[in-house]
Amino acid sequence: MINNIDVTGHRDVQHQVDSIFAERWSPRAMDGEALDQATLDRLFEAARWAPSAFNAQPWRFVYASAGSAHWDGFFKLLVDANQSWCKRAGALVVVLSRHEFEHNSSPMKTHSFDTGAAWQNFALQGARMGLVVHGMQGFDYDAAHALVQAPAEYTVQMMIAAGNAGPVTELSESQQQKEQPSPRKTVAEISFEGRF
Repeated sequence: MINNIDVTGHRDVQHQVDSIFAERWSPRAMDGEALDQATLDRLFEAARWAPSAFNAQPWRFVYASAGSAHWDGFFKLLVDANQSWCKRAGALVVVLSRHEFEHNSSPMKTHSFDTGAAWQNFALQGARMGLVVHGMQGFDYDAAHALVQAPAEYTVQMMIAAGNAGPVTELSESQQQKEQPSPRKTVAEISFEGRF
């Protein structure tokens, strides 16, 4: 439970699955304390066990902890709406994927898909640890690629804000209203036998 919000009151699990799937959500309220290296390493450890085509492991994570020399550069990548709550994050992470195989430089068609699996592992581990973990697309992708000095064969996929849970009252009024787990489409809306 993050920030004393009971997920069961917001989500209708239709079929029996491990509770971690419904319990994981994307809060915004954090306490502003930097995440220590051991905590970050646990998140990256979970991410590295994701499956990938040919075991290529195309994902890369470049991060800045709150208060570090790199923090301002990462923070300035964010759109204003995300800066308003990410200012209290413990770490900001740029997620990239290698879109070419290392062994022969041919296109890797599943690089985004596989990196998404690594992100999911990161997010689920964070949820198990009681952390706030929130993925974002609201930032400058080109500037992020340049800032982290990524090689040309890497594509920026997303950013992550992570941190210790903090008081919801630190969020804006509109953000406070959104600080609850979101619903999901039904199984019937996302799965089809034989044809779409």
